[in-house]
Amino acid sequence: MLPHLPDHFTAVVTGANGGIGSAILQRLLSATQTGHVIAVSRTPIADEHPKLDTVITDITTADGREALCKRLNGRPVHLFFNSIGVLHNSPQSVQPEKRLEQLDETAFAQVMHINAATPALLLSAIKPSLQGKHPTIIASLSARVGSITDNGYGGWYSYRASKAAHNMLMKTAAIELTRLNKQSVVLCLHPGTTDTSLSKPFQARVPTEKLFTPEFVAERLIDVMAKRTTEDTGSFWDWAGKPIPW
Repeated sequence: MLPHLPDHFTAVVTGANGGIGSAILQRLLSATQTGHVIAVSRTPIADEHPKLDTVITDITTADGREALCKRLNGRPVHLFFNSIGVLHNSPQSVQPEKRLEQLDETAFAQVMHINAATPALLLSAIKPSLQGKHPTIIASLSARVGSITDNGYGGWYSYRASKAAHNMLMKTAAIELTRLNKQSVVLCLHPGTTDTSLSKPFQARVPTEKLFTPEFVAERLIDVMAKRTTEDTGSFWDWAGKPIPW
C-alpha cells in the first residue's frame, strides 16, 4: 500500500467525515498494513473498527488542535492526511468571486484561515509526532487553481490565494521537517473535481468522465503517495501522479 511506511503504521486523517477524508479513512481501515487510525472530525463518525480512534473537535480552532495533540501525546505518526477545506459557505456568505468587486475581507480571511493557516498550524501542533527517525508522509489537499503558473482563467480570488498560500506553507514546512526527520515526505495533492459537497454547486459544466467519486480519488491519491520518496518532499502532484507547477 505505502511502501515508505512500516507495517502497523499510525495514521491521522482530518476532515474524516467529508467526502475524500471518509474515503481515505475506509481505505486505511481496510488495509492490512495499517495499525491505528485517528480520525478527526467536527461531527461523530459512524464507523466502528478495532483500528479506529476518533477525535470529535473543530481543528480550525486552537482548542481543537490542542485536543488532537493531547490524544497523540507525542506518539509517532507515520501518515498525516489533511482533507479539510472550504470553497463556499452560504450561511457565512462565502462564495468564489468572479470579479474583484466581489472580494469581501471577512470571507477572504475565513477561506485563508481554513485552507492555508489551519494545515500549517496543525503541523505545528503535532510536530513532536512528526519529528524523529520514523518514516512519515504528510499529505494535504490542495487544488490545481492554487498554481500561479497554471492560472489562465482568473476569478476565485480567495480560493486561489488560499491554496497558493497553503502550498507555500507546506513547501516551507517540508524544509524544516527534513532537518528534524530525514524520512519525512510532505506532499500537496490535487484530487481533481470530486463529487462532494465542496464541488456540488459547480458540477454542471464538469464532463461526467472528469467528475470523480471519492472512492476513486482516495485510491488514486494513495497510489500517488506510494510512489513518492524523500526526494519528493515539498512537491505538488495531481491525482494522476503528474507534478503541478507552482
